[in-house]
Amino acid sequence: MKPAPFTFSRPACLHEALDLLAVNPDAKVLAGGQSLIPLLSMRLASPSMLIDINGITELSYVTCDDTGVRIGALARHAEVETHEQARRVQPLLSQALRLVANPTIRNRGTTVGSIVHADAAAEMPMVLCLLQGSVTAASTQGTRTIPAHELYVGPLESSVRADEIVTEAFFPALPAGAGVAFEQVARRHGDYALCGVAAVVDSDPDGRITSVRAGYLSVCDVPTVVDLSEAFAAQELTEQALHDAAELASASLDPTGDIHASAAYRGELARVLTRRAVRAAYDDSRSRHVEVRV
Repeated sequence: MKPAPFTFSRPACLHEALDLLAVNPDAKVLAGGQSLIPLLSMRLASPSMLIDINGITELSYVTCDDTGVRIGALARHAEVETHEQARRVQPLLSQALRLVANPTIRNRGTTVGSIVHADAAAEMPMVLCLLQGSVTAASTQGTRTIPAHELYVGPLESSVRADEIVTEAFFPALPAGAGVAFEQVARRHGDYALCGVAAVVDSDPDGRITSVRAGYLSVCDVPTVVDLSEAFAAQELTEQALHDAAELASASLDPTGDIHASAAYRGELARVLTRRAVRAAYDDSRSRHVEVRV
């Protein structure tokens, strides 16, 4: 199919783009377009106007400091994935991004665009939630910061208003001594995951676990994060603690089923991948403590 007719505009600055959006509430914003263009072609979206922001070069950046990583609306997945400083400040970004689709998609698709698309089967919305990040949304009325836990309100639905453009995503830095890991199962590399789990584990220099959080994609209707700390009770990693963490995660999730996988299968994958991700994140945490000692 072909898209329904629409007016095309390519503003030269953010102010111009926001003015257009303010008077065209059903307009769509085009950045990478890797999700939007298929929707237009299948006529699942029929906006009156397409606002192409690729000429707004001020939105193309990746910046890092001790607090975290800031990603502009036009930064491509591939740029973020290979950004060495971003990898050091928050290594979960590159771990997640290498699992996004394929190189062609990553070369064009934008990280912020994926976040705003609000697909619970995508990696970056879950990563933003797990890391307790935020996005900055701009409109003609000003800017506001939306924390990740307030961003996703339903399947493919976010709290970003129709007159707003998300200009930036912020991912907090990995705390000293913490470790991360990302595990997922897909039919083929680059396909949407049947289930994915990322974990952040904090431990002290003696190896005792102080906190564990896990994020889940392709399991529930929205990206979901579960605090698993109580399963470990400030102890070192044990098989029993991993089992308890997996059961705690299972009790906290409400898996959905579709043509790709049943709810029961996704629930079992979540248990298995929770154990894998937490173990790998703990090992990563221990290795970082060793690096500090050296």
